[in-house]
Amino acid sequence: MASETIQTITRLTPLADVLAMIDNRVKPVPARSADIAAAVGRALAADAAAPARPSAALALRDGWALVADDTLGVGSYTPSPLLRPPQRIEVGQPMPPDTDSVAPFDAVKVRNGTAEALAEISPGDGVLPAGSDCDPAMPLRRAGERLGALDVAAFAAAGLARISVREPRIRVLPLRGSTLINAAARLLATDIEKRGGTARLDQAGGDLGTVLAAESADAIVVIGGTGSGRSDTSVLRLARDGEVAVHGIALTPGETAAIGFVGHRPVLLLPGRLDAALAVWLLVGRRMLERLAGITYRESEAVEMMPLARKVTSTVGLTELVPVRRSGGQAEPLASKYLPLSALTRSDGWILVPPDSEGYSAGASVQVKPWP
Repeated sequence: MASETIQTITRLTPLADVLAMIDNRVKPVPARSADIAAAVGRALAADAAAPARPSAALALRDGWALVADDTLGVGSYTPSPLLRPPQRIEVGQPMPPDTDSVAPFDAVKVRNGTAEALAEISPGDGVLPAGSDCDPAMPLRRAGERLGALDVAAFAAAGLARISVREPRIRVLPLRGSTLINAAARLLATDIEKRGGTARLDQAGGDLGTVLAAESADAIVVIGGTGSGRSDTSVLRLARDGEVAVHGIALTPGETAAIGFVGHRPVLLLPGRLDAALAVWLLVGRRMLERLAGITYRESEAVEMMPLARKVTSTVGLTELVPVRRSGGQAEPLASKYLPLSALTRSDGWILVPPDSEGYSAGASVQVKPWP
């Protein structure tokens, strides 16, 4: 390869600028109708609302349906006859007309055709009001929110069979057939599926030009070929067939990553190392996936605040991802810059050092985030 065609990085773009570019240029994919049973992890394209449920007030417990005011002032030492006879009712049955509460069986004594209240009951006790499960004016979930298993179960219980979702199609290409790159590709494909997309994992060593020209995906993720080695040509190929928006991100590991576009489709080029590919995916790829899915509600991650077991030193100007493990109630940093496989497997999560920081001192409180 001639020297003038060697891939070189002239500038490391700050991570914040890369994310702002993604937010500005990556647009949501078209919505589609999905069966509720396959909607876990998908992002809603429209508010999910259900008809009023229940349509009439229902009993929430087995007991006696009565008028609460008839029990005013009643106590265990001051029982009082009920002017209106209570009606026995079971969970889920509609409330009888002119009743507003359900008293437990032991709160009413029925004998010889007469009923006596033994405890005061408040209006609404033991009753599910009409429309309280689902109110058409109050969506179950909003457009732009990702659905969990509980959401889908609630939708099904409310009688929803299909909903409108955005489900980005992501094509993942391991550019070379190494076991390391294949492992990274499988990890990313699994995370894409988990977070609401559909991943197509191409055979390792496929032709990048063919993948870039295909119209069967909403975005493309390529692993390998982003550096300046003799066989590293993925950035040059993207520049020829589309546009390179960024080559070189101020993120470690992952400095050689690139992102660009073929038409309107984003293309993320990841380094051919597991640690670097993972770091860029977590901080850049997931943001791209969110924008494609039209996610506007940023979920709070399951972070854990812990004191740092020892000092972490970082380079100002670089965002740094550091693997940590829990040890004696503290977060112990395991590696920096290059993250060995042994450090990844021994770690329980990761912390992020912002670019304006020289690191963290021992004892500093840090956010430990989970791996995929």
